[in-house]
Amino acid sequence: MKKRKLLICGGTGFIGNNLCSYFSQDQSYEVYTTYRNKPAAAERCANVVYVKTEMTNRDDVNRAVEGMDVVIQAAATTSGAKDIVNSPYLHVTDNAIMNALLFRACYEHKIRHVVFLSCTTMYQQQDEPVREEDFCGQMHEKYFGGGWTKVYHEKMCEFYARIGEAKYTVIRHSNIYGPHDKFDLELSHVFGATMTKVMTARDGKIVVWGDGTDERDFLYVDDLTDFIATAVSKQEKSFELLNLGLGESVSVKDLVAKMIEHSGRDLKVEFDLTKPSIGFKLRLNIDKAKSLFGWEPNTSLDAGIKKTLDWYREHQLGEQVAK
Repeated sequence: MKKRKLLICGGTGFIGNNLCSYFSQDQSYEVYTTYRNKPAAAERCANVVYVKTEMTNRDDVNRAVEGMDVVIQAAATTSGAKDIVNSPYLHVTDNAIMNALLFRACYEHKIRHVVFLSCTTMYQQQDEPVREEDFCGQMHEKYFGGGWTKVYHEKMCEFYARIGEAKYTVIRHSNIYGPHDKFDLELSHVFGATMTKVMTARDGKIVVWGDGTDERDFLYVDDLTDFIATAVSKQEKSFELLNLGLGESVSVKDLVAKMIEHSGRDLKVEFDLTKPSIGFKLRLNIDKAKSLFGWEPNTSLDAGIKKTLDWYREHQLGEQVAK
């Protein structure tokens, strides 16, 4: 049986790296991935072809896409709450350019299936779990630029699904976490930054940005990769847009407490109200993903924290793990 050629855009990033690990073990795929900065040999996945690509360059994008059967778009300019509040334009310009070029290239090269990783910044907070159809055109002011950019990308996917031959899967995923996450205090999202603070604290305390009342829906990265594989093999319609998350929310305050507990460390928590926070609560309704694809998350938040802590200890701290 001839292998399908799969391109993972952004294979050296957090989600892309996990996708490379997952699909490189699937014998039905010949896996390729784009990169901007050359990864070290130890960071490369076996059985994956690495293709240097500037995703904002049309010629580079066309070369990467040509000959592929499936494209997963996991490349993006991302960072944490600090940039969302202070420099929101960073999440707009480059992402708009790279996705416009990529979707056009997928259309022109007759790609069979495209998976686009969107987000949930277009949703407003509400008491009930948010459904896909709950997007009403209004969003949190701090998400205005990034959120509308994502909605535009989603509509581009629907547009190309209507005029072309490819199936498009758009995933509005919750906060993804796990191995290879950004564990950077300046650039990472709340999960990665919090784990770094917990594991590197030296004075018996950690400082958390904001008041800790923000709530998020967290999904372990293996559950995301499982869903993507399922969607590529099972999707029947030319376009599907779906929420993907754990279907539960946890406050930042409780997330920090869980991490400290599972780390085995004795730490006090201080909340810095002068630092940026979004002031937002969200959990997703994932009924559509369950009913349409028979998918559901397999990793609880506590289990996922433990797995990520184990990986962090082995790969991030080495001899610097705080005792």
